Amino acid sequence: MTVRTPMTLNSLEADAGLKAALALDAPGVIAEVKDSGIKGRGGAGFPTGFKWELATAAPSSDGRRYVVCNADEGEPGTFKDRLILSEWPDLLFEGMTIAGYAIGAKEGIVYLRSEYAYMIEALEACLDRRRKTGLLGAAVLGKEDVNFDIHIHLGSGAYVCGEETALIESLEGKRGEPRNRPPFPVVSGLFGKPTTVNNVETFAWVSAILGKGAEWFAGIGTEKSKGPKLLSLSGDLKSPGIYEFPLGVTIAELLKAAGGEDAKAVIIGGASGHCIPASEFSRAIAYEDVATGGAVIVIGPDRDLLDVVENIMEFFVDESCGQCTPCRIGNVKILEGIQALKRGECSPENLMDLTGLGGTMQVASKCGLGQSSPNVFLSMVKHFGSEILDRVPASA
Repeated sequence: MTVRTPMTLNSLEADAGLKAALALDAPGVIAEVKDSGIKGRGGAGFPTGFKWELATAAPSSDGRRYVVCNADEGEPGTFKDRLILSEWPDLLFEGMTIAGYAIGAKEGIVYLRSEYAYMIEALEACLDRRRKTGLLGAAVLGKEDVNFDIHIHLGSGAYVCGEETALIESLEGKRGEPRNRPPFPVVSGLFGKPTTVNNVETFAWVSAILGKGAEWFAGIGTEKSKGPKLLSLSGDLKSPGIYEFPLGVTIAELLKAAGGEDAKAVIIGGASGHCIPASEFSRAIAYEDVATGGAVIVIGPDRDLLDVVENIMEFFVDESCGQCTPCRIGNVKILEGIQALKRGECSPENLMDLTGLGGTMQVASKCGLGQSSPNVFLSMVKHFGSEILDRVPASA
């Protein structure tokens, strides 16, 4: 696996961010995070500082609040959190501790993808080392009023638990299904208490922001998309791996760095993302243009697009929790339509019906899984309609 260097995260002074945070009061920490402009690195792009501010402002009858790290990296094509967990776990735990101090939480939980169970021993060793050196537990870095600890909870392999409310349901010992919102987790999250749920990469960058300053982070990227971003590049290219770029980097620049210049398309955002054709490779990876949690899947010139989207829809049929009808039935029907297309048995009218179904799923599904599962199919039809229509028999 290629890791493009130099990596900013690898150059940080140990726990400089936590020391800087504890030199401020809690509102000062939140202000620093807000000033940096960082938005969630899991894909949703919600402003991190604002989320922490909401969790702080929400009432709690007994004062309990929680910091939860979403390490359920289940999006096909995304593997950048795995690198942080294996190479820089201290940065993750440092960022969670900063969040705990900022919102007044005493407990942090890492919801770890079940396929990453092999990491638990090393992660627990890192936590133990941090406790022994005063970086976790009672009186963090000698501050008597700062008590914060972290434990790891292993998920059960459900893709839907990457959605924050389904993750919380799973943490509470329930079936992993999305909740109705509102209330949002920052108001009523884990056990009904104010809870901030952030991605692994988000916490790591928070450590960097407190250590290097909000101005440093805000000076990278675009006006609306601040900071560096880790991107997982895979598919038909010479050098797949994890790359660090400033937000605002173009798709063409990514492909040049990884040896995928001959691609006919890329899927940005993983299985739930969008298919971008070569004619749009000048577009930017940014919240205001093409947003992603980190996945970039490259489709080479000889790849059959219907094979790609069939594989994606098989995944969503398997992973739908079945709670709502648009997702439970819609994914099956789109998959059946794609398979009919491959057999040459889908009419233009049927293809139009399938795209209409996909649009309905986007607006009527309960959570992000059903809302985003038709994205790749719909964007392929939009940008590669002629290639797909070659498989559609003429109407009688």
